[in-house]
Amino acid sequence: MSDITEPSIARVDVVRETLHGVTLEDPYRWMETEGEEFHHWLDGQARHAREHLDALPHRSGLLTRIRELGSALTRYFGLAMAADRVFALVREPDARVPVLTVTEADGASRVLFDPGTVPGDGHHAIDWYVPSPDGRHVACAVSASGSEDSSIHVIDADSGALRETIPPTTRFAFLSWLEDGRSFVYHRYAEQHLLDSRSFLHRLGADPAQDAVVLARGLNPHVELTPRDRPFLVVPPHGEWMLAIVSHGALSPWPWTGEQLSDCTLYVAPRTGLADPAACPWRLVAGVADGVTAFATSHDTLYLVTHRDAPRSRVLAVPLAAPDLSRARVIVPAGERAVESVRVVGDRLLVRELDGGVSRMRHVPLSGGEPADLPMPVDGAILEWTTHSTRPEALLLVAGWTDAPRLYRYDGHFLQDTGLAPRSPVDFGDVHARTLYAPAQDGTPIPLTVIHHKDLELDGDNPAVLTGYGSHGFIDLPEFRPEMLAWYERGGVYAVAHLRGGGTYGREWHEAGRGERKEATITDFIDCAEHLIALGYTRPGRLAGEGVSSGGIPTGGALVRRPDLWAAMAMHVPTVNTTRNEFTDSGPVNVPEFGSVTTEEGLRALLIIDAYLRVRDGVPYPAVLLTTGLRDARVPPWQPAKLAARLQAATASGRPVLMRVEERGWHGAGSTSDQEQALLADVLAFILHASDGS
Repeated sequence: MSDITEPSIARVDVVRETLHGVTLEDPYRWMETEGEEFHHWLDGQARHAREHLDALPHRSGLLTRIRELGSALTRYFGLAMAADRVFALVREPDARVPVLTVTEADGASRVLFDPGTVPGDGHHAIDWYVPSPDGRHVACAVSASGSEDSSIHVIDADSGALRETIPPTTRFAFLSWLEDGRSFVYHRYAEQHLLDSRSFLHRLGADPAQDAVVLARGLNPHVELTPRDRPFLVVPPHGEWMLAIVSHGALSPWPWTGEQLSDCTLYVAPRTGLADPAACPWRLVAGVADGVTAFATSHDTLYLVTHRDAPRSRVLAVPLAAPDLSRARVIVPAGERAVESVRVVGDRLLVRELDGGVSRMRHVPLSGGEPADLPMPVDGAILEWTTHSTRPEALLLVAGWTDAPRLYRYDGHFLQDTGLAPRSPVDFGDVHARTLYAPAQDGTPIPLTVIHHKDLELDGDNPAVLTGYGSHGFIDLPEFRPEMLAWYERGGVYAVAHLRGGGTYGREWHEAGRGERKEATITDFIDCAEHLIALGYTRPGRLAGEGVSSGGIPTGGALVRRPDLWAAMAMHVPTVNTTRNEFTDSGPVNVPEFGSVTTEEGLRALLIIDAYLRVRDGVPYPAVLLTTGLRDARVPPWQPAKLAARLQAATASGRPVLMRVEERGWHGAGSTSDQEQALLADVLAFILHASDGS
């Protein structure tokens, strides 16, 4: 490793500012302009990181094994049903990106759309898609190199021919086909910024530039919007009503357009109002204080999952014609399980719940009655589900930590394996997964999933990776990753901390790690690490932390608070300089979650989670691997770059601080299989090298 060039040194130019009586010092504020100097420095960092990672002794063998494991399983996801057709995104073992497939009523399957055929630089990927209810057309969102700045390709489902394309500016799957099957409403941003977004009505064959605005700030006096708010229009495939969902904060990505909501306001109106959007008689159903996180509709009823007066949520029903929450029927009362979402299937309501992070399902007659448990095939996760618009039928993709995804059909009574998702040839029979409970500083038990080879010795000398997220109410669902067998075969431990701030126990778990309570997210992560050590799974010299995006908050917080606890820290496209986050394009929508420097309370909350400002000179920090994508629109490259520069200047340990740069990468979505496998090999090799002490 001695032949590796040294990383380029970043210029220090301290900017001092005083906010609410607190003076902040920022030595690398100049990076935020992302000018020529920044990119020159970043190029040098990228070369240094690549040389270092390529020279790691374990990398070559890990990459070979990861590719072998990754090429063994065909992956199905992104399910949808329309007419007699089943649509799915499928990634074959040798494919760079998933393709859109359609399965006909006779069982014959074919590729309907391959994003690899889209011309342009880099690779293209499907972000989401929505078939028309008659199954004749598919609106398919495609972006370049995982940018999530999607263009909409309208595909003829009979021939696979491209009908037309709406240029990029779309990012969310709030797209609803109308009953004619030839028009749809959709949401898009302005070309230059993320403020004042709008929903439009598009008719096939029309010029997208002439699409009519149907929901926007200042358009209709009944719907109040700020520049930051995003107005989404939902037109169900049945009935006479439509919904307006106004998002005031960050949202979870597709496919959960009708669930995992937060900080939203809901309105209802007759769909005839589309003829005159400015005069459409929108009626308020629920505000932010009503805590609606998911919804579903039948012809005349709106079903709402709400955490108001129910810490783990309950299900209410109101008539669409008179949606008065004060007179709502309780369909599923509050209980020990956290209610996630609901779907209408025939004459029943399917209710998806979480029981300590494990998916459960109940169904209840729409006419009323007691919810009944639906036996699940594994104690794992419902990764996704979809329902048919006219038939009493649902498809559920179910998986566990050691169980490959299987596709099940619900017929109103039971779950049956469809056989459509192939069984995994990767044998996890010798891999063990269990859930522990780590005692937090305040006594709260924090669920901690631990996965490893069943013959692992608890001698405190195993390399271990602890990962966590803990924001936005995000749920760390069981995920089957065949490539991770390369880690378990080497005696590695992989642990998932289900942190407060996430959604393991519903809204109460989210609120317990939000805003000024965000310290709990970080201390939970540290407490989980110490629990692994206390039980003999690992020790500080062999333990690494890992986090992605907002997962940079627990990992960055643990790095600067307890550097002695870690051999290494791997942080991917991380949010680490939160006091500057709201000044990014995507930052304003995160203010409800994290806070704003414009208020004293908000500044206090942000200073809790700003790892960059907490780095101190002369501290022996562990080895650190930071990653970014040059085209990341959610967390700009300067966020991890500033932390890399600060750690390189401050650390006294002599351990590497690397800045890994993906030239044709964004925030992770839409990555090719080669990119995903190379990143995993880099991370595991980096961690092994740091924990080996070599």
